[in-house]
Amino acid sequence: MKRFIYIITDRNRNNLHVGLCSDLLKTVKFYEEMPTLFFDSAKQLNRLVYFEEINSEELAMERFKTVSTFTRPQKEKMIRPVNPNWIDLTIGLNYESGLRNKTQLRPAINNRRNAVIA
Repeated sequence: MKRFIYIITDRNRNNLHVGLCSDLLKTVKFYEEMPTLFFDSAKQLNRLVYFEEINSEELAMERFKTVSTFTRPQKEKMIRPVNPNWIDLTIGLNYESGLRNKTQLRPAINNRRNAVIA
């Protein structure tokens, strides 16, 4: 089963929170719905700036433990090569998720058309 290691931050990049989850979009949505879970509203964690997809649960847990012990400069060193402007990666994930859902629907629609024609 796929697991994700992620780093999420607030709009001012003051806090870097490392997490582990199996569904990245649901996790980000949870952070949006619970704005004051970890901090006050001014420091709401709402910007996904880094994530890794890992196929093994054991490897993901190991990686999570390692990244959780990193200092802030080490975390920034992970983020900057893949996301130099610290943009919110949720936008791309939402777009990719929408594409995936649309391609799954097309074969079913084509099969119905073929059944009507035949």
